[in-house]
Amino acid sequence: MPNNPITAGERFADIDSFSQRGADGPHLWRTLGFRRTDWAPGSSTVEWDATVDYGFYTPSGPVIQGGLVTAVLDSAMGGACWTTLNNHEVFLTADLRVEFFRPTRPGTLRAVGTVERRTSRVVFCSAELLDAAGSTLAASRCTQVVLPA
Repeated sequence: MPNNPITAGERFADIDSFSQRGADGPHLWRTLGFRRTDWAPGSSTVEWDATVDYGFYTPSGPVIQGGLVTAVLDSAMGGACWTTLNNHEVFLTADLRVEFFRPTRPGTLRAVGTVERRTSRVVFCSAELLDAAGSTLAASRCTQVVLPA
């Protein structure tokens, strides 16, 4: 059990506010087809059906491009951060690190983001990327800076 349990911010009540920030225009979630499949105070799960169109071929088969792997991890951590914010707050990513444990192959991918710690000005998050079999493909950590909306 964490020493400082994560509590929901006011933005948690508006579950669609994070992924719909692009309104009716184009944005990353709509372009790539990301979908939020779970949402709780301090956590967010994002799924994505990664096709061969988002990768390249290697002798061992198609691999999803690492920048797109990073994008889905970042979206899960951003969603987790969003659940802790109040309506007068937004965030920007100040630092982002990704470790690629094995090649990410086309298929349904699930990124699970978690808030590790939140202060009044900074939110520390982590995420794991899993394939359909539940194997961990990559992990990420980030630092989000909280700003006035």
